[in-house]
Order: sequence, then structure tokens, then C-alpha cells
Amino acid sequence: MDNPNWSISEIDADGAGGRSRRRRKRGKNAKQITWVLLLKAHRAAGCLAWLASAAVALGGAARRRVAAGRTDADAADDEEEDPASAPAPPRHSRLYAFIRGFLLLAVFLLAVELAAYTNGRSPAAASFAALHAAWVRFRAAYLAPPLQLLADACVALFLVQSADRLVQSLGCFYIHLKRLKPKPISPALPDTEDPDAGYYPMVLVQIPMCNEKEVYQQSIAAVCNLDWPRSNILVQVLDDSDDPITQALIREEVEKWQQHGARIVYRHRVLREGYKAGNLKSAMSCSYVKDYEYVAIFDADFQPYPDFLKRTVPHFKDNEELGLVQARWSFVNKDENLLTRLQNINLSFHFEVEQQVNGVFINFFGFNGTAGVWRIKALEDSGGWMERTTVEDMDIAVRAHLKGWKFVFLNDVECQCELPESYEAYRKQQHRWHSGPMQLFRLCLLDIIRCKIAFWKKANLIFLFFLLRKLILPFYSFSLFCIILPLTMFVPEAELPDWVVCYIPALMSFLNILPSPKSFPFIIPYLLFENTMSVTKFNAMVSGLFQLGSAYEWVVTKKSGRSSDHDLAVMAPKGHRMQQRPVAAFAEAKKQPAAPVEKKKYNRIYKKELALSLLLLTAAARSLLSKQGMHFYFLLFQGVSFLMVGLDLIGEDVK
Repeated sequence: MDNPNWSISEIDADGAGGRSRRRRKRGKNAKQITWVLLLKAHRAAGCLAWLASAAVALGGAARRRVAAGRTDADAADDEEEDPASAPAPPRHSRLYAFIRGFLLLAVFLLAVELAAYTNGRSPAAASFAALHAAWVRFRAAYLAPPLQLLADACVALFLVQSADRLVQSLGCFYIHLKRLKPKPISPALPDTEDPDAGYYPMVLVQIPMCNEKEVYQQSIAAVCNLDWPRSNILVQVLDDSDDPITQALIREEVEKWQQHGARIVYRHRVLREGYKAGNLKSAMSCSYVKDYEYVAIFDADFQPYPDFLKRTVPHFKDNEELGLVQARWSFVNKDENLLTRLQNINLSFHFEVEQQVNGVFINFFGFNGTAGVWRIKALEDSGGWMERTTVEDMDIAVRAHLKGWKFVFLNDVECQCELPESYEAYRKQQHRWHSGPMQLFRLCLLDIIRCKIAFWKKANLIFLFFLLRKLILPFYSFSLFCIILPLTMFVPEAELPDWVVCYIPALMSFLNILPSPKSFPFIIPYLLFENTMSVTKFNAMVSGLFQLGSAYEWVVTKKSGRSSDHDLAVMAPKGHRMQQRPVAAFAEAKKQPAAPVEKKKYNRIYKKELALSLLLLTAAARSLLSKQGMHFYFLLFQGVSFLMVGLDLIGEDVK
């Protein structure tokens, strides 16, 4: 030992001091635990206060909706759409009548089951029990078999569509693993304004718009800032506005850019026929179009970065089979509210997975209608723009594919735009996007069968592109989760397993959300919202397939004008800067007065969604009697989701 001079008294003293220190330490630990518990209690109280405040706000918003009494049938006062550009939707919906009848039947059956569950021993109760037993035998013998058959058929479609989505996701994973990326055949363009130093073909840029005074300044400014020799580019502003004030504002903006040296022209149609397709068709008939080789198209809310043409047009050089180069979209308002966050998840999957996989492996995908560059020869060879459907972009893409033209999708080239911030605008947009493909399928099915492309390309177009992704998806989503699942609660002899109700949908939602990992906290709201939107998509699909009243309903999606020149400069990738030639025009645009007439905005009650919420909540109450836990929770949360959408609580809140 280092110090052998120790004694028993020293040991005793040290032991007593050690016990004292341990007691003080235990007291200190107790105080620390108390403070930690108090801190956690404070946080829990704050969370509860926030939840209570949110619940009160939602309750107040719901009360305002009900008190206002405005529904989706009040088309005359619809502020979201331009009444001159679209026919009023029908006031009477067959689908709503069906859902309402189904709801009344569900409430009646729930009352019958509750009465049977609380049955007494009186003679009347015995008679009721006999009737209930007869009903049970009848549903088991006659209702359960066809319902189970229909459920199994929808489950089979569900599995096929899930397998297709899984294969696409694996394809996207393979693309990232192998770092596959479309590359121009020729070397990159030199950074110079000299047309003789590189590949700078003649490019026509078109901006179709209609009564979009919120965004015209930003889109025109962004297009006029495209880094391309001025002698080799011409911008067409294709204004279909019927508002004289909006026309004057857009014309004045074009004149300002002309004064700053931009080659830009303003076109306004006297006869506004064919909507966007008619507008583009009219512009392509100009005599000077023959001098241009390519045409880039941007909707009114899109702002390309200055190097957009330099990153897309080179893919055409020495590639005579290439007809289209499509860029992906990015969104300036994706975090504005819950609705825009959920849309961002959907569209991120669409571009990152669907468009990219189809572009890499089969050189075909649906043109997105904007943020793309077409070879004018391909447009002309495919028959040009046609007004026969509400999806003119998909129409021209399918016809170009049948002619043998190839497409390239550039996932790393982005173009900024806006997402609809109100549910009314989003619902109208989705109706057009899901009605139009069914119109197109009816019109081009025989052309697909007769064309001379490879058999596998025909099969891909018919069975995957149209039937599986445009028809089967909305059909089984609505039928399985909004009709069959509630029915199985009242006819328990027909069953849907838990993996259909929960596990497979959760896996598909997980795959959908992978391209936007920051949205993982919204995976459950996304799953519920996708099922909620199935009623709109199913209704649009049926109307397009059978040419019902709203099949050709065309509306201009409402823009908020949140993007600006400052947003464009800040959000540009490193090294991307706005050119400084027309800075004065930006300053003058800021001083431009808005149109004096503003339409009133309203939140609405959506009757189909509200009726479905009551139906699902009724089925959830019935499932408690059968002790089906998983089904109860799914129906409960899905019913609440429909209720929030039905009361317009998910998008923009108009005070």
C-alpha cells in the first residue's frame, strides 16, 4: 500500500461521511426527478392546450360552414372558377343520391342491430328476435356470397395495382442505385451568347393563360429571363382572358418587356373555342412558326430557371427520334397548409417514380401539359393539338407515342409552380385530370389496336397506362373502402381481412411518401386523404367513361400568386441567378395595380363527402357490436377524414 499508516477510527469516520454523502445525493436526485416530472407536465399541459385550441378553432370553422349553408351545389356563387370558361356543374348528382340512400339504409340496419343487441324477454321482444333471426339467415344465404365475391374481385384489383406500384418503386430504386440519367448525345453547350459557338436552335416559347392576373407578371418575367440568344427565341403570350382589365394588364406587361429588348408578342383570340388546346392550336397556325424548330410550353403559374432551355434543348441534338423533353415541377407553396403538403406527396411520387421510371425504361409517359419542350415536327406529325378532351396534353403524348416518337424525362431540371390551396380548386382540378383520360381512352382505343407499334407497347398503353392507373385505381379505392367495407359491417358473413384494410394500404403509403421524406409525419393523413379523394376521382372517371354531364367541364385552377421574382432568385440552385437585363421591368411590375374587382371567396360544405363520413361513422359504430377492432379504427378515422373534407377544413380557410 502507498500509505500503511491508517487506523480503525479513520475507517469509521470515512464510512459515516460516505453514508451522509449518499443521503445528500439521494435527496439531490429526488429533486432532479421532481424537476424533470414538472417539466414534462408543463410540456404535456402545453400540448393539451394546443390541442384544445386547435379543436376550438376547428369547431368554430365547422360552425361557420354550417351556419353559412353554402354547399358544392351553389355553382352560381362559385368564386374558385371562371363562370365564362366553364359550364355550371349539375345540381343533382346520381352518386350523391346513391350515397344518401346507402346512408339511410345503414342507419336503419344499425338501429335494428342495436335493438337486437339490447333485446329483452317481453313477447314483443321475442317476435323481434324471430324477425332478426330471419334477417340473419337471409343475409347469410343471399347477400353475403355476392358481397364476398365483389370484395374478392376488388381485393384482386387492389393487389395488382399495388404490385404495379411496387415494381415502379423498385425501378426508381434501381435508377438511383445505378445512377441512370438521360444525357445528351452531343457535348454540353458552351456558356456564351454567340449562336455560332454552340447549339442554339430557334425556340418558340408559349405561355397560355386565361384570367390569371395573380401570376402573369412572374411567368412573363421568368420566361423573358431565359438564357438563350435573343435572335433565336420568341415568346408568345396566349391570353384567353375575357376580363378587359386583365387583358389590358397583360398587354401592358408584354409591352414593357418589349421595350427592354425581349422578343415577345401578345395574342388574344376573338373566338375562344377549345380551351387550352384551342389556344395552342391557334398559336401554332401563325406563319412565323415555320421558322422555329422547338416549342417550350409554360402555364401561367410556372417560372422556369434561366438555364431551362440550356438543360433541355441539347437532348434533341443528333437524336431525331426524340419528340419531347419534360422537366419536373417544384412547388413554392407546398408548406402552405395540410392540403398542399398532401398534394406535394402525390406529385413528388408522380415525378420521381412514375415519370422517371417510364422515361428511362420505355421512353414514354404522359406529357404534363407544361414545363416541357416539344419538337414542332413531332407535334405536326401527331396531328397537332385537338380539343376533343379535357386532357389535351395526354392526348398529344399518346398520339406521338403511336407515331414512334420517344420522350425524355429530366428529374434534375425543375420548374417552379403553385399548388391549389383550396379544396374546391383542387377538387375541380382532379375531376378534369381523371375524367379526361377516360374520354381519351374511348377515342383512341381503336387507334392503339390498329397502329403498327410493338405489341408490348400496345399492352402497356391499354392495360397499364389507361386501365390499371386511370380506371381501376379510382374504381377499387372507392368501391372497396367506401362501399364494400361498410357493407361488411352490416353483413358480417362477408369479410375483409386486416391486411387489406391496414397493412397493404400502409405499405403503399410508405412507398408513396419515400420521394418526399420530410413528409413522413403526414403518412397517416395522406393515407386517409387518398381514400377521401376516391369519391371525386371515381365520379370523374365514370363521367368521362360514359360521357355524363360534367365530363367536358373545364375550369381554370385558381392561383394565389405566391411565387415572385424574389422567390425565384432565392430558391434557384447554386449558380443560378436571374439575369439583370430587365431589372427595371421587375420594379415597374411591382407598382402595377391589381384589377379593382375581386370575387368573394367562401368555404363550402361538400355533400357527398359529408354523407360518406356519416356512413363510415355509422359502420364504425356497427363494427363495435362485432368486436372488429382494426376495422373500427379504420372506419372511425376514415369517417373523421371525410368529415373534415366535407366541412372544407383541410385547405384554405376563408374568414
